[in-house]
Amino acid sequence: MYKYTYAQPITLETTPITPVYNEESILAYKFQRHYSNGLKKMIDRLMDYRYFLQYDVYDLENQLVFTCKKVSRKGSIYFEAYDYLTKEKFMVAYDKWKELIPDLIITNGNLEILIQKEMEGWSRFICDGKEIAKWRADVEGEFLIQLEIAEDSPIQHVAFFIGISQCVLFIGG
Repeated sequence: MYKYTYAQPITLETTPITPVYNEESILAYKFQRHYSNGLKKMIDRLMDYRYFLQYDVYDLENQLVFTCKKVSRKGSIYFEAYDYLTKEKFMVAYDKWKELIPDLIITNGNLEILIQKEMEGWSRFICDGKEIAKWRADVEGEFLIQLEIAEDSPIQHVAFFIGISQCVLFIGG
């Protein structure tokens, strides 16, 4: 398993650049909650910071490598994700919507990954019945995040898991 950690503020009002470290405590990626303009940020504040939800992930050269954003259309909510390195687009949608903590499905048309979200403990990324990654957020003054990716995962791009996991953290709205 490849292991990554980072700390994320609990308050949604702040949008700092957040460093992500590998298991040797070396900086691997950075991400930030993104607003395309000040009006969206102001409206989002009125909506409890859960309407315009977008996370951008950057490499060490500050190049945008992955983005995941919440989309609300015609009464449905889902996420769109885009990998700038592979040029792949993914859709992340709710499965079993009526459950208290719904699972999510990630698909690009060829690949389907299920996220079994847990409020406490590990949320698991499952592909073809096999766990390919897991992610957890412990609260100790801030979110202390752990991400582990299996060596044989069909997706090895860490930014994929970071961007989607950050959006999944705030799926409440």
